[in-house]
Amino acid sequence: MSAETLTVTDNRTGRTYELPIVDGAVEAMALRQIRTSDDDFGLVTYDPGLKNTASCRSAITYIDGEAGILRYRGYPVEQLAERASFLEVAWLLLKGELPTRAELDGWTHEITHHTFIHENVKKFIDGFRYDAHPMGILVSTVAALSTFYPESKGVRDADAREAQIVRLIAKFPTLAAYAYRHSVGMFFARPDNSLSFPGNFLNMMWRTTEPRYEPHPVLERAMDVLLILHADHEQNCSTTTMRTIGSSQADPYVAASGAAAALYGPLHGGANEQVLRMLDEIGDVSRVPDYVARAKAGEFRLMGFGHRVYRNYDPRARIIRKLAYDVFEVTGRNRLLDIALELEKVALEDEYFVSRKLYPNVDFYSGIIYQAMGFPVSMFPVLFAMGRIPGWLAHWQENVDDADQAIVRPRQLFTGPVERDVVPIEAR
Repeated sequence: MSAETLTVTDNRTGRTYELPIVDGAVEAMALRQIRTSDDDFGLVTYDPGLKNTASCRSAITYIDGEAGILRYRGYPVEQLAERASFLEVAWLLLKGELPTRAELDGWTHEITHHTFIHENVKKFIDGFRYDAHPMGILVSTVAALSTFYPESKGVRDADAREAQIVRLIAKFPTLAAYAYRHSVGMFFARPDNSLSFPGNFLNMMWRTTEPRYEPHPVLERAMDVLLILHADHEQNCSTTTMRTIGSSQADPYVAASGAAAALYGPLHGGANEQVLRMLDEIGDVSRVPDYVARAKAGEFRLMGFGHRVYRNYDPRARIIRKLAYDVFEVTGRNRLLDIALELEKVALEDEYFVSRKLYPNVDFYSGIIYQAMGFPVSMFPVLFAMGRIPGWLAHWQENVDDADQAIVRPRQLFTGPVERDVVPIEAR
């Protein structure tokens, strides 16, 4: 018997089936042949949250949660964060290889000269209430771009796809910064094409009365690294949403809006905000042991520890931890850092957390850095989305080109009444 098959015996019927195993997986449709009668639909799998279902083949990002490995197109994220720029990583995710100097120069020029948005988009943003959440504004305006570029609906046209990819990556920081500035009642600072990608974003965020904004090089680089670390993370909730919407051949603007909406949820893009709230609640290093004891007793949840995928130290957390010190040299030390460091130290030495593999994840330190750089908590998911847009687009594009893919239409296990008659309202 081949080692690349799975033999299944259906105890309901006594029949035996041999199912092929390809790339460590059994195709779900192969289960449909397992039935009790000719009119039986066939066996399906039940997997809430898709915890053990591979919905696609992808060559973009590799994660080994047990070993704490994250690679984009084969490159360790640690090396990319140290040696590459965000635009290099965006090219890598979309094209499969790191760019040459000529390719990077051309790519940077294209992105830089598509950062401006239509004046009507600004009016659209102005229509939101003064206290509108920046993420709500971002989700809406990204979707609205679909109406400005109707040619984006030609998703099978490679040239049209490329144009929308450039536009989305270029305009995302503009929309993100404008969403923030609207929420605080500030004028919209125009893009500065002489600045780098992260430098221009910081310019649009913070420029006030100065004729020209000059970003601090340490903060500019920190922004770039943070974007790299969020650029992709395999089939997470928002990426799966991007692929699902894209499976109907929807344009990338509405698909990215849906992905951003998924990211808006506190269990996804809002986790670093919860870390800050936890550190604020702890309040002082001296109170850390008490909170750790409460967490072990089930009274208090340590936010920023553990991950759905990683069963080891999140490789991104190590990079961000080091980055925090560079940022604080410029901004001054965030009082929450000492609490975070003590909390990490106690938790990593405690058998309770070690045995459960509850290691710090990317959210544990990212919020502290964002706060030190001046970003309000409401901007955290927006920053996450800005970093993730090239990953979303890479998966959207991969999905469009995948001949195995079809419009997403999962099955359900129906648990309601099979059939009943409507009783007249007088008799109910």
